[in-house]
Amino acid sequence: MKIITAAQAASLIQSGDSVVISGSGGGHGIPESILVAIEQRFLETEAPRDLCLIHVVGLGNRAEMGAARFRHPGMIKRSITSALIDSPALIDLALEDKIESYTLPQGVMSQIMRDMAGGRPGLITKVGLHTFVDPRQLGARQSPSAKEDLVELLEIGGEEWLRFKPFPIDIALLRGTTADEDGNITMEQEAIPGEMLSTAQAARRAGGTVIVQVKRLAKRGTLPARQVKIPGIIVDYVVVDPEQKQTYATDYSPAYAGELRVPLEVMKPLPFSPRKVVARRAAMELVPGAICNLGAGMSTGISAVTAEERILEQVILTNEQGFVGGAPLTGVDSGTAQNYAAMVDQPYQFDFYDGGGLDCAFLSFVEVDPAGNVNISRFGKKIVGIGGFINISQNARKVVFSGTFTAGGLEVECADGALRIITEGRHKKFVRQIEQICYNAPFAESEGRIALFVTERAVLRATRGTLEVIEIAPGVDLEKDVLAHMAFKPLVSADLKRMDARLFSPAPMNLAEGFGAAQAFKAAHKRRPLAA
Repeated sequence: MKIITAAQAASLIQSGDSVVISGSGGGHGIPESILVAIEQRFLETEAPRDLCLIHVVGLGNRAEMGAARFRHPGMIKRSITSALIDSPALIDLALEDKIESYTLPQGVMSQIMRDMAGGRPGLITKVGLHTFVDPRQLGARQSPSAKEDLVELLEIGGEEWLRFKPFPIDIALLRGTTADEDGNITMEQEAIPGEMLSTAQAARRAGGTVIVQVKRLAKRGTLPARQVKIPGIIVDYVVVDPEQKQTYATDYSPAYAGELRVPLEVMKPLPFSPRKVVARRAAMELVPGAICNLGAGMSTGISAVTAEERILEQVILTNEQGFVGGAPLTGVDSGTAQNYAAMVDQPYQFDFYDGGGLDCAFLSFVEVDPAGNVNISRFGKKIVGIGGFINISQNARKVVFSGTFTAGGLEVECADGALRIITEGRHKKFVRQIEQICYNAPFAESEGRIALFVTERAVLRATRGTLEVIEIAPGVDLEKDVLAHMAFKPLVSADLKRMDARLFSPAPMNLAEGFGAAQAFKAAHKRRPLAA
């Protein structure tokens, strides 16, 4: 192992290289100082060019940091990731077809690192079947120039599977907290675990170079052996950045690192708004002992709701970055967690998800068609990507999709336990046809899975290949405020109910009362294998 500067690390990258970058979202585990040096080199020399940029999940501050440092014309030729939302400049390049853009499921991107490390022929999984990732649809492509097939359909034992093909790795840019003189890397201050070891092993297997950015150096033999996440035998170079922050927004939080647990009072309640109404109604689907995932968007608010309502410790919230228990974070540091019971490497978290370990998943929706199919990845002039959505929604026993009923200028008023629409949103979310299928409702129903759609004014469920309205808010007119703002006619339950009036008051709902006395979860939901 050799210690080098960020500029020297940047000089090791050659035009045409495949470069893997670690991390997640707003600076979690991202080797930012090396990315700054790569961008500076390109601006000064116009090299390296035509890179294949690979990262498991979105990287950036939704401006110029993270993956967006590769936004300059000619700098990258291909982008392979699960999400682009954190680097809008790359969205523009994909929309203008200036790069070959692919968005694969986050779990696939994470797990395939292990398969590549072991020299296996890619990742074989059911994740992505009957969605836009399926080669019978778009094969995960987001731009016309993305011609290569990165995924193929297989039949094994009479069942359909997808094989995600391995890709070359010339350079792996990773991050830890401490490196010793032999290149052993620990991650004691990092906000997420990621797939650092698997990526380093995959790069070594491919004959690539492994470069790790750390905050500090330690003397040989002084790091606790069981804290070493990347052994020095697979680290080629180390870059030291004493100013390395835990995330873009946070210098260092001991709670993020699992060093301490914070009182629930530290977790700020959500301000009263339609977002909180939706998060509260979604939280009412929780039962004691349920193992859940909280996705991005409105669903992250469920963490704050469960803390405020004093039921957080009676459920197990997880997120795909590897946290089990506690409270997943919202806002700019979304992706990490506080007060968690365990933290596992991301590929293993997705193994648990893919294996049916989730009792309930809370996810967002942007567009829904008459069959209950969901699009969150691409709409209008925006390519969000898919993140862990497909892994989670395709394998959880129950999915609660959360969002406002319409979008763009929606204003509502809550008073006296009722809802009033002041200004309707300009854009319908329940549409005749969606641009990309990210959740296939008929396929899910055929496997015995349940899907609900929770909004500020109505709750719907997917059933028998269509949608059914099962609840509406007090003060809302079914025809004028619900059905009139759908591009298709859903079923309406013969037993149409009113949403709980407590949802529409700023006061806490007191969900804890009677929560522990609910029917025992294991008795109500036998954890038996779902249909293969």
